[in-house]
Amino acid sequence: MGKALNPLLFILLLVLSWLSLSAGSIEVDVLAGLWEWLHDSDNSAALIIGEIRFPRTLLALVVGAAMGLSGAALQGLLRNPLVDPGLIGVSQGAALGAASVFYFNLFAGLGALAAPLAGLIGAAITLFVLFGLSGSVARPGIIIMAGLAISMLSGALLAMVLNFAPNPYAMQELVFWLLGSVSNRGLDNLLVLLPAFIIGSAMIWSQHRLLMGLSLGDQVAQSMGLQLARGSRIIILGTALLTGSAVAVAGNIGFVGLLVPHILRPLVRYRPDRLLLPSALAGAAVVCAADILVRLLPPERELKLGVLTAVVGAPFFIWLVWKERQRWL
Repeated sequence: MGKALNPLLFILLLVLSWLSLSAGSIEVDVLAGLWEWLHDSDNSAALIIGEIRFPRTLLALVVGAAMGLSGAALQGLLRNPLVDPGLIGVSQGAALGAASVFYFNLFAGLGALAAPLAGLIGAAITLFVLFGLSGSVARPGIIIMAGLAISMLSGALLAMVLNFAPNPYAMQELVFWLLGSVSNRGLDNLLVLLPAFIIGSAMIWSQHRLLMGLSLGDQVAQSMGLQLARGSRIIILGTALLTGSAVAVAGNIGFVGLLVPHILRPLVRYRPDRLLLPSALAGAAVVCAADILVRLLPPERELKLGVLTAVVGAPFFIWLVWKERQRWL
């Protein structure tokens, strides 16, 4: 199963991508719509596929891959299968940064790119604080404590922003954004997401040997000539780039980075280095499938993507905790 896992997940991604381009209230020929959009046609099929469904599908795939990969990397670094990427506080910092756009009307000249850019700035500030608190010590306990402290502070500031929203409409827009979605986003949002995704993924992959070494213990990793402190910082920075950019563009879409690596881990024989690529592929598949399901629901009241992943993910996480408890009884 290990060798066939990545090809199977890639085929699943292709199928889901096709279904995502086909899903909607209006039936459109996908191939014809893509062809006409690529040739700058302005008919309805080209606009629906090229301007609405294609960007939405790409964003769902990249956001899901970012969350899945960051979850696998962080769980491997901290050697805890129940760790979520939001634990280091970067997602809350990105949400706070984006929320400041709605409250203070920052970067008004950037239009739709204002919230993603502010979210990235918020994630960068959070990461700077995290490194300041954790210092040069690459211990899981220190990182978790620093991340929890930043998460609580960012959550409190975000609640304050909501409390003092200038008007009900700004508060409603902010709340809807925080619920998480890839709808009403264009290809320009990929300009924010893709560079951070590529750089963050490369940083994490460059430390895959460190993840393998850490699974055998700190002393074994050091005997392999691996630099624990430097490698841990690179992994945290890569995770922050992935999580922060995903939240900055799509809002909070929870449980993907927690559950996807946990489910796939037995299929790669509990090798954290071999878990990275499957988690990215499966995370992309999960978010894309969830977005398809959201579009198939009755259109009167749109269910946000982050709400759906939470509704499905929370009971599954409770089951995982119960299963983990039964192992130790």
